Amino acid sequence: MRRDFIKFCGKAGLGLAVPVSWPNLLQGKAKEPDAYEGPYYVTFNASGGWDTTYLMDPKGVNGINRLYKEGDILTHGKHVFAPTAKQVGKGMSNEDFFKAYGNELLVLNGLDYSINNHSPCKRYMATGKLDSLAYPTFAALAAACRGPETPLAFLTFGNYSATGNLVPMARIPYLPSLKLIANADSVQGVARNLYHDDFALDLIEKALSEQAESAPMAHPQLPRAERAQSMLYAAQTNSKALKRVTPYISNNIPKERLAKQAEIALSCFKGGVCVSANLSIGQFDSHATNDPDQMRLIPEFLAGIDYLIKRAEELKIRDKLVVVIQSEMGRTPHYNKGDGKDHWSVGSIMFMGKGIRGNRVVGETDERQFLVPIENKTLAIDEEKGIRTRPEHIHRALRELAGIENHAFSKKFPLKIPEGERLQSLFG
Repeated sequence: MRRDFIKFCGKAGLGLAVPVSWPNLLQGKAKEPDAYEGPYYVTFNASGGWDTTYLMDPKGVNGINRLYKEGDILTHGKHVFAPTAKQVGKGMSNEDFFKAYGNELLVLNGLDYSINNHSPCKRYMATGKLDSLAYPTFAALAAACRGPETPLAFLTFGNYSATGNLVPMARIPYLPSLKLIANADSVQGVARNLYHDDFALDLIEKALSEQAESAPMAHPQLPRAERAQSMLYAAQTNSKALKRVTPYISNNIPKERLAKQAEIALSCFKGGVCVSANLSIGQFDSHATNDPDQMRLIPEFLAGIDYLIKRAEELKIRDKLVVVIQSEMGRTPHYNKGDGKDHWSVGSIMFMGKGIRGNRVVGETDERQFLVPIENKTLAIDEEKGIRTRPEHIHRALRELAGIENHAFSKKFPLKIPEGERLQSLFG
């Protein structure tokens, strides 16, 4: 039974967190990990490079875009955004998004990606480190620091997902797969159809415990055998913990890409078996037909964020979410010959959730879509002495927000930002 559980996890690409060390397992101390109760960290990735001028950094001048003029630009509170309601066929318009979430939303414009190639930019945005393949994503780092014993500590649905070998990477692509994993002791994931009765399960666990207590002294094992038995115990404890997810797995499977991912992540959050999730949809790389592509994808992207927030509210965990909304690059301030836009190394990022003061915009880009430096303490525009905000500045602030900046894992992967460049009170 446990062997089948491990095999299923392997086929699903699911990493198992081992809740206790092998010596503790041998001493019979394995136990079901406590439920993780938040905060929960979610990163939304617009993979391919979004056009920020059609979202939170509108430009109605210099031919930067063709769907609106400067006088059409809209505002809500402190936010300024492009009008898209007339362009939206399916999804959520900017007007509806900022009306619903503007008071909770922090926007940072004028983010310096430094380069404009997909792979290094994705890595840079995900980890805050451009010149290393070893660094973990923020989502993985937060999971490792705050809840490494949780069975599905770090969930990822694509995009750059390095873990720094700190925590297993879990992939669950479909809700039915989650149901099977959460009910590994049941036939086809149906809770009422158990493989064994309760008394048989108790006998199995008693036998495993007795074997663990006697094996080290009587039968010394090679490291590979010890590892195998450790995984057996991990499966035993994690399969118990994963059952907590079952009541929160919806029978109504969403059709939209991000909504499907969000549903899985939220079920795992609510069940206390997950700390962070990396959500992603692609096709934003609009080299050929920028306007139709962006007007199809940005509304879909915003609708996915909207789904997550509303569903989290139904599950009563909205106030525990920390949401990062990003892409690995922007689009050029001009069109190419194919009516598309190419890669641009300046962009924007958005945040909302626990510990983040909303209705704020930090930084800006000028009328040519070049970033304007900001002063690191006040976050005000300072073209002469300000800093160019880069991903490492963002990640330093995120680590501080999560309370993990001084954790041993964070120190293992330092960002090395001069104190004079640290963004102070970015999140309010």
